[in-house]
Amino acid sequence: MKRIAIAIAVVVVAAACQNGTGGMQPSANTADVQAAKPADTAEDARKFVDALEPELLDLWIARERTDWVKSTFITDDTDILSARANEAVMELVARKAKEAVRFKDLALPPDVSRKLELLRLSLDVPAPSDAAKRKTLAEIAAGMSSVYGKGKFCKDAKGGKCMDLTELSRVLAKSRNYDELLDAWKGWRTISPPMRPDYERFVALANEGARELGFNDVGDLWKARYDMPSEAFGAEVDRLWRQVRPLYEQLHCYVRGRLAERYGADKVKDGEPIPAHLLGNMWSQEWSNIRDIVSPPGSTPINIDKALASKKLDPVGMVRAGEAFYVSLGLPALPKTFFERSMFVRPRDRDVVCHASAWDIDWKDDLRIKMCIEVTGEDFTTIHHELGHNYYQRAYEAEPPLYASGANDGFHEALGDLMALSVTPSYLVKVGILDKEPPDNIGVLLDRALDKVAFLPFGVMIDRWRFDVFSGKTLPDKYNAHWWELIRELQGVAPPVPRSEADFDPGAKYHVPANVPYTRYFLAAILQFQMHRALCKVAGYEGPLHKCSIYGSKEAGARLAQMMALGQSKPWPEALKVLTGEDKMDATAILDYFKPLMTWLEEQNKGKKCGW
Repeated sequence: MKRIAIAIAVVVVAAACQNGTGGMQPSANTADVQAAKPADTAEDARKFVDALEPELLDLWIARERTDWVKSTFITDDTDILSARANEAVMELVARKAKEAVRFKDLALPPDVSRKLELLRLSLDVPAPSDAAKRKTLAEIAAGMSSVYGKGKFCKDAKGGKCMDLTELSRVLAKSRNYDELLDAWKGWRTISPPMRPDYERFVALANEGARELGFNDVGDLWKARYDMPSEAFGAEVDRLWRQVRPLYEQLHCYVRGRLAERYGADKVKDGEPIPAHLLGNMWSQEWSNIRDIVSPPGSTPINIDKALASKKLDPVGMVRAGEAFYVSLGLPALPKTFFERSMFVRPRDRDVVCHASAWDIDWKDDLRIKMCIEVTGEDFTTIHHELGHNYYQRAYEAEPPLYASGANDGFHEALGDLMALSVTPSYLVKVGILDKEPPDNIGVLLDRALDKVAFLPFGVMIDRWRFDVFSGKTLPDKYNAHWWELIRELQGVAPPVPRSEADFDPGAKYHVPANVPYTRYFLAAILQFQMHRALCKVAGYEGPLHKCSIYGSKEAGARLAQMMALGQSKPWPEALKVLTGEDKMDATAILDYFKPLMTWLEEQNKGKKCGW
């Protein structure tokens, strides 16, 4: 979701009072004025928040517009404009946050107290109060994002063809030539080493801003956003990961065996991590592109790419199909401006950031998505996901600005993925993309697992790496080594060639240079199944959970709308309870969904050396 959160810096300035050493002691008149000033009240705090929100909103909108232009038209000038817009937000909130310190010891109404706390917690990039440092931080953030967006691999320095991320990702998805895959994998990682010194400086400055807010570091701040102590949040993520790890390990074992059959046991070794370039994705985070290698013999995989092509759907037609899903739930159609202002395809005349994202430019109805859509099943699913952000954004538009966000950032990601779970064979038949529903077989469920289950450890890994970096546990001279240590530990994946500290492989993943928190995606992977199970019950569905689609259920749509409209006005457990009747995240739903597959995988893996 595209909304770089507010950057806030709180600094309490205490002037030393010394006599005869260059310091200054308040005069009697100054003391009299201070004594005469009325004490702040809860009503003063409410007035402060009420006056602050529209001022913040104006700058947020200005920043969002410049960020849109920067992302869809990357130049040195748009980088500068974006950095200045972000810096303006940083300056305002730093100044206002200093003023808000005076309310910290008051007994405040819950509404006012929650808004002030959300203000303190809502940043992704906490800026130092020092103006020069704040400016540097904004420029570094804009610059790293642009380096990523402009990134191309030119194999022949003498003018040969250069390939961007979309083209290199297509090689990883389609090629089955070991060396060609390796070239594409290595090639994309040539774009990120120049970011390394900037990222080191970025961490130092952002941590300085976080400490001014009273946090140990940026990671500590991010973990404190979930209506629980930051240490409790880490324990909660670990609990959820332990619930789903056995399912992932069985999938990993099966996939590794099939890859060994394809590429040879000398390249894919039993009991060892899988080479990263063989899994069909630039970051090995989703494996659905290798379904042709791992599908069970005799299964009937759904070729959505072919079906979309046969129906002659273009990118806009795919977006219209996604919109129709939401409308079937009783939700309103997207505004006309959505189709006029969104970016659906890669422009031919300029550099853009193709990473799919959803935008709410004016916090009201200027909704957009930014994608370089290709007519594939993967992008068809991504469209359903991104529109989930847009419909969530629209649902809470009546909330005050500080409440105009998801119950937590995992909710925002879960909403989009929740809808994608309903892109079932029966749904594809109903909307005319498939002519008939294929026979039910384990291959269909395996396809889904290659996307959803394969992602789980990656969703944990990114921020675990960043938390260690922000805390200082991982120093700059170990950035790359620790990255691959965690990938090996959690994913059971290894680089296909040696990596060193001359590389900066974290920078080759969008969310690192763009500084987008990532645990939200892991939480979304858990929440979406929990929400799906609940809404299928609301829709009156009975049967295997993996075959349920809520398409066309006005009852499910109404329950969903009720939860979305809350925005961030209530702690997330309350929002979750509105939708599911439960106030705790629960991974049993994903285990229920994939139960038939788990049984099948255990049978296939008998006698194999699983693990790594």
